[in-house]
Amino acid sequence: MANIASQIKRNRQTIVRHERNKAVRSELKTRIRNAIVAAESGDRAAATEQLRLAQRYIDKATTKGLLHKKTAGRRKARLTKQVNDLLG
Repeated sequence: MANIASQIKRNRQTIVRHERNKAVRSELKTRIRNAIVAAESGDRAAATEQLRLAQRYIDKATTKGLLHKKTAGRRKARLTKQVNDLLG
């Protein structure tokens, strides 16, 4: 247990950030999964919409510092390719 006030505050901030990041990561995975499921069902309109939402969440995670810029670009490219391949 920390005795220094600044370290106690840092510990509190770390917990809050961890919970926020965990929620963003979970939402990101859900959006990506939804895009893939929509593409597998063959519904082009739904798949396109879900892909757009997934890309938006990837960008949001990047601006929040959760993903590196190049990691986000790679994930968006791979997801787009995967959805397009599933749609035929």
